[in-house]
Amino acid sequence: MFRMLKTFVAPVLAAMALSAPLAASAQSAAPLKFKWGLPSADYYAVYVARDQGLFKEAGLDPEFFSFASGAPLLAGLKSESLDVITTGLATVFALGQNIPLKMIYWELDHAAAEGLVVDPKSGIKSVADLPKAKAIGAPSGTCAQVSMVFIAKKLGVKYNDLSIVNIAPPLYGNAFASGAIQAGIAWSPYSASLEASGYKIANWAPEYTPEGGVCPGMTAGRPDFLAKHPDLGLKLVQIKARAMEMIQKNPQLGIDALVKYVGVPKEVAKASFEREFSRIPTLEQQVDPKSPFSMTAPGRGLALKFKLASEALAAGGSIPAPLTDKVIADAIDPSYILRYLKGSK
Repeated sequence: MFRMLKTFVAPVLAAMALSAPLAASAQSAAPLKFKWGLPSADYYAVYVARDQGLFKEAGLDPEFFSFASGAPLLAGLKSESLDVITTGLATVFALGQNIPLKMIYWELDHAAAEGLVVDPKSGIKSVADLPKAKAIGAPSGTCAQVSMVFIAKKLGVKYNDLSIVNIAPPLYGNAFASGAIQAGIAWSPYSASLEASGYKIANWAPEYTPEGGVCPGMTAGRPDFLAKHPDLGLKLVQIKARAMEMIQKNPQLGIDALVKYVGVPKEVAKASFEREFSRIPTLEQQVDPKSPFSMTAPGRGLALKFKLASEALAAGGSIPAPLTDKVIADAIDPSYILRYLKGSK
């Protein structure tokens, strides 16, 4: 069930030699303090790294701030009160507002477990029935809004013709129960949680969005902060790799982390884990020019997903215009992964 994530696992032991000098130097200096914002979502590696003391071991002391979705953390980026973020398409939303960011690595492919959730009593059985819905949950500036733009295009209707409500997936349960919405786009673990509550996943994201899904979950940093601390990005990649190895060896670590940090029941955490963990892009995929997750292929891979997402966010009115190719290229920085992989060989 859990396939080996070879890129995260294979280089780890060899990479310990690379991380050792960093850890050694960290012991003789005060740990680097910084602020890390992330929405409530399935960020397995971040949670496990916290619980296993990997940040402290690397000489890092992040202070974490949790948000209901990616959009609210933009205020923290804009004010420069956050230094590192892990989020979905709020990254594109930030770039569209001229908030500079550097994408360090994929944390998750949110499209793997994003779905159209419907109330079985509503008569809505697929995306084709969405024009019948009195209200559809999809928060602005997120993967859900992007998906609704693609769905509208697929149906041949205008985005504004669909009755979309700007609420976050953690609130869908009450909204469904009260009849305030009949459908909604939800990412994991809320897609699994709603399904466990009796609602139905009518379609998964790859069925209604192009390129197998357009919802990259990235860990990124403010460029000036990363430039001031040039080893931070590399350390974060090292920590990510070690956390992924730990989870691969003991999947219960990842499942328990969702229960602890996201507050879902064990059965929901397990269902989420089983659907999406094996679909997390590997480090090799992230630097492979032919990969759909590539951070090194101009105009393809991550760059294409950002382009499509920005076009959708602009169509939905969340950003004034789609991102230019230059803005996208400047925001993607695979150098930290490349440094890690080079040191692990």
